[in-house]
Amino acid sequence: MAVTAPAPLATRERTKRRRRLRDIAVGWSFILPNFAGFALLTLVPMAGAFVLAFMEWDSFTPPEWVGLDNFERMLGDPTFWIALGNTAYYAIGHIPLTMAASLGLALLLNRRLRGLGFFRTAMFFPYVTSLVAVAVVWNMLFNPTAGPINQALEFFGVADPPGWTSSSAWAMPAVIITSVWRDMGYYMVLYLTGLQAIPTEYHEAAEVDGANAWQRFWNVTIPSLRPTTFFVLVMITISSFKVFDLIVVMTDGGPGRATTVLSQLIYRQGIIENRFGYSSAIALVLFVIVLAFTAAQFTLQKRKEL
Repeated sequence: MAVTAPAPLATRERTKRRRRLRDIAVGWSFILPNFAGFALLTLVPMAGAFVLAFMEWDSFTPPEWVGLDNFERMLGDPTFWIALGNTAYYAIGHIPLTMAASLGLALLLNRRLRGLGFFRTAMFFPYVTSLVAVAVVWNMLFNPTAGPINQALEFFGVADPPGWTSSSAWAMPAVIITSVWRDMGYYMVLYLTGLQAIPTEYHEAAEVDGANAWQRFWNVTIPSLRPTTFFVLVMITISSFKVFDLIVVMTDGGPGRATTVLSQLIYRQGIIENRFGYSSAIALVLFVIVLAFTAAQFTLQKRKEL
């Protein structure tokens, strides 16, 4: 008697393969447009900048291979070291202040308050506001003679208020304050998401055990926010090292070189001075620095999870 079972089984297998291929094709149809744009606008320029870091090119003559000359020049360039120090200064001030302000706002706006939606929107609004408008307004606030900030300081008894953006000592703090004010609303939203994901049972159990508000915050809220804090830390670190637009609009790297950062030096050397090889070498160093900090953060996070 003939056995006919394998034929339907083979048909089902072919149908499964076709469905699997169709699902793969649908998935790639969503991924490919974004990946093509990323490859064309990001990967290709990154690869070109990497090669250009070892060349001398002014965009008018053919590129010339110079090996490590650009990096040797960088080591002897005092402006590079000043820009590196200013970048570190900005990051050291911007990262912790933004994280603290964002977490504080999230804790404050994670309660049942009248007009809560308005306050959340108001805190987030600076992040989507035109950066040029933000910089112009804060420059007016920081005006050493007519600005309301110094007028308020004088009202409270400060005889010699800071010169802010006109002072080499206070220009970077002014930029950091402005940047924290602009960015904290965005990271507040991330912290709000993390706070709302914490089960209420955790706090209730801690309260039953006799923990006060500070103990619940330190032993329940902070550990539960660890994934969110890690993500926020990585994002703020990357944005801090590549800060450019706010400094260009507020101080343009001045007074002198007091607020010149690496990203601005890259722009000046490449776009203004037409030293694209040297500019690419600085960009490569900045990329390595950001990559090293990000890798270190991932390593520390994995160790904490063990």
